[in-house]
Amino acid sequence: MSTTPLASLGAGFSNEAFGSQAVFRAVLQALSHPGRAVAVEHDAQTPAVGHAASAAVLLALLDSDCTLWLSPRLAASDAGAWLRFHTGCTLVADAALARFVWVAQGDALPALRSLAQGSDIYPDQSATCVVDVVRAIATTAEAPGAWQLRGPGIQDMAALQVDGLPDDFEVQWAANHTVFPCGVDVVLGTVGHIVGLPRTTRVARIAAAATLESQEV
Repeated sequence: MSTTPLASLGAGFSNEAFGSQAVFRAVLQALSHPGRAVAVEHDAQTPAVGHAASAAVLLALLDSDCTLWLSPRLAASDAGAWLRFHTGCTLVADAALARFVWVAQGDALPALRSLAQGSDIYPDQSATCVVDVVRAIATTAEAPGAWQLRGPGIQDMAALQVDGLPDDFEVQWAANHTVFPCGVDVVLGTVGHIVGLPRTTRVARIAAAATLESQEV
């Protein structure tokens, strides 16, 4: 874990209450409308490692009761000290013990099944995983290789193009979806936007979905 002098840490929101509320509304919008890219506007001086939108999301969501796990690149930077200083969160070395997980672009994503899943009685005690990706943008139904999203908050179908997730993410996500109401929620972060993937969302490659439909005709 990196040790960073407090004097060198960037500032948080200039107005903590208003800044947190604005980012929290962006998170709610993203999770309420899966697949929609939502701008995260803030004035925090976010760490150099990790996408700024992801850092702002965690700055707004974390508090002294929260546990946070950081992927290796983030753990070796001042990101943990910055979040701990501004939110009072507790950093943990085991991702399975974390209520929030932040994965930097290029770092390995922990297996979703290894993260806190919650329970039928307390599904809210599951992990929220913030993942930095190269790109996450809404696209058209004809875009090759894009994702087809269905579920609550989506009218009919949403199409999403994502770059920067592991090859087996769709398989992991399908398994995560089946354990509802348990399971993790994911927030995909870019430099300035986030995209929500709540556990209720079904994901399939558009090309694969189209092939299946043609076989059924």
